[in-house]
Amino acid sequence: MIQVKCDTRASSCGTSCHAAMTWNKQPATGDAADDHGRLRELGYKQELRRNLSVVSNFSISFTILSVLTGVTTLYNTGLAFGGPATMTLGWFVAGAFTMAIGLSMAEICSAFPTSGGLYFWSARLSAHHRLSPFASWITGWFNIVGQWAGTASVDFSLAQLIQVIVLLSTGGKNGGGYLASKYVVFAFHAGILLSHAIINSLPIAWLSFFGQFATAWNMLGVFVLMIAIPVVATERATARFVFTHFNTENSAGIHSNLYIFVLGLLMSQYTLTGYDASAHMTEETKNADRSGPLGIISAIGISIVVGWGYILGITFAVAGKDNIPYLLSPENDAGGYAIAEVLYLAFKGRYGNGAGGIICLGIVAVAIYFCGMSSVTSNSRMTYAFSRDGAMPLSSVWHKVNKQQVPINAVWLSAFISLCMALPSLGSLVAFQAMASVATTAVCIAYALPILFRVTLGRNHFVPGPFSLGRYGLLVGWIAVLWVATVTVLFSLPVSYPVTKDTINYTPVAVGGLFTLVMSSWIISARHWFKGPIPELVIDPPQPQAQTPGVKKLRQKYFKQNPGQLLL
Repeated sequence: MIQVKCDTRASSCGTSCHAAMTWNKQPATGDAADDHGRLRELGYKQELRRNLSVVSNFSISFTILSVLTGVTTLYNTGLAFGGPATMTLGWFVAGAFTMAIGLSMAEICSAFPTSGGLYFWSARLSAHHRLSPFASWITGWFNIVGQWAGTASVDFSLAQLIQVIVLLSTGGKNGGGYLASKYVVFAFHAGILLSHAIINSLPIAWLSFFGQFATAWNMLGVFVLMIAIPVVATERATARFVFTHFNTENSAGIHSNLYIFVLGLLMSQYTLTGYDASAHMTEETKNADRSGPLGIISAIGISIVVGWGYILGITFAVAGKDNIPYLLSPENDAGGYAIAEVLYLAFKGRYGNGAGGIICLGIVAVAIYFCGMSSVTSNSRMTYAFSRDGAMPLSSVWHKVNKQQVPINAVWLSAFISLCMALPSLGSLVAFQAMASVATTAVCIAYALPILFRVTLGRNHFVPGPFSLGRYGLLVGWIAVLWVATVTVLFSLPVSYPVTKDTINYTPVAVGGLFTLVMSSWIISARHWFKGPIPELVIDPPQPQAQTPGVKKLRQKYFKQNPGQLLL
């Protein structure tokens, strides 16, 4: 049952496909039978409805990337750690390395278009090594926990923004406005997650519509804000301030331009995550081995461009370094929410009231809502695939699909876990922020692992799909892996001196705790039963007319070492 396949999607001679980044010139038919057949070759039957176009696939990743979400949520971090120079210039630093990660992931996605995505890739790319099941296990758990944390972070940030909108709408903090308690904010968070679970219980055609609408909303919202804010603001910063100022005059005790620059990169890196959604949606996407890679690359590229425009629009309205301490102060009308205060003051200075700023915040809130919605979509598909391969407790429950071919149980599980992950906010926002840091670091590590296996264990066995980086594949892959290793260290550095229990960076604690749990579960239990992705289908290819004893021996040896696996 070993199938050695010469993949016609790659170059027929094996030379031109390794010369440069290429797309196969063969026209895409969009035939569902081709997608179903490729999925069968990978060992799975078609259970989800394959109804997404390349635009719909891109829309889900672009909506999760949502620069309105990431930049708005962590603008305080960018302004405090690094300042304008870090946000405007650091955006392209993070963007360039993120594109390297995306290109490497797109190449692998083209070869293995399955909902499992990263953990499936790790298994296949290390299939010739006995560590394959462990590679799949650790990649899958880092990915799925990072996704759950990401959804919790996004929806909780929306709840906080609603808190600020209500505060400003009722007069602001200095005008007797209503400041919702932490319990009310948590209730907002629960209601948002509930609505997202309900929407994601709808057939995939509805999610496709919402995803495309969300993409249009994000694009138009960015252009409206990046133009309107500087135009409305009565005071604007100079270009020198926007592109060269480092906020070394801070209360964190950090006065090095380089140190504060790398800390400020968190805003950019946090924003530029979530594009693996295109891979998780490939079993519901037409022409998946092309549409998935295109969704990843285009979501990153467009986000880099429009995100920079949004950052510029907001930062020019900051109006100078003397305003930074006030924008970050919890005593301002927005309670220390910097972007909200910028918008509120811009319209208040021009028109005498901040109603226009509140409307702008409403535009951002809708974008964040759609980001959370698409995050649950991606989470549920990852949960569905991981449970299909038996990696989760009660896997048979989470793997079920309903009559509309929606993994309904996985949807509600993802929403429930994301709700539970926000519970620490009731005790301490510091504790919640530590948990939320997993959303960036753990997901980036999960992105890097299959790429690492691609450039090491799988470098001599990897057969590319229609999208190939050619001879640049190994170089781009190593750049991606080294960048993730670098940011993992940088984001674990102290963010304030002297270091105390209130200022300590809990990122290494949170990520280290996740690593300890994943490793412990593997050593104690999973290594005895988890064998990596489990093929649901076994395809018997046509048998050769003659088979030498040497070939028979090779077949028997392979299947003894790789029970239940296919060689594609």
